[in-house]
Amino acid sequence: MGETEKATGQCLCGAVRFHADKVGQSDVCHCGMCRRLNSGPAFAAEAQGLVWQGEENITVYKSSDFAERGFCSLCGTGLFYRLTGDMPSYTNINTFLLDDQSRLDLVTEIFVDEQPAWYAFAGERKRMTGEQVIAEFMSAQGAKD
Repeated sequence: MGETEKATGQCLCGAVRFHADKVGQSDVCHCGMCRRLNSGPAFAAEAQGLVWQGEENITVYKSSDFAERGFCSLCGTGLFYRLTGDMPSYTNINTFLLDDQSRLDLVTEIFVDEQPAWYAFAGERKRMTGEQVIAEFMSAQGAKD
């Protein structure tokens, strides 16, 4: 389990749909920005080969100097997080948008150093601080170049 081939999904109202060639493992992010945006931690997975239907209903918000987030302009569903500018191509989708979530596992918790003490997820998995996440991501991108 962990990765899914040929996945589909949609926003709450169905105005935006997507197809992905591959969806990676499901992670949860505890960073302050994700928690504020989602009213809780964000469950996401890297998606490759994304094709969007209903793109005219996607609103994009530049959330930092290096990333943007997409939303359905009709129902407000958070759709994706993607890197911009000089950053490597990388897009995460909200895993709860997937039509079939049966093959997903929660594999990693990230930005655990920002996680409030009043909640925790059951089970054992990899847990990484923000510094560790950024270092691992940059190292992996360097290996791809």
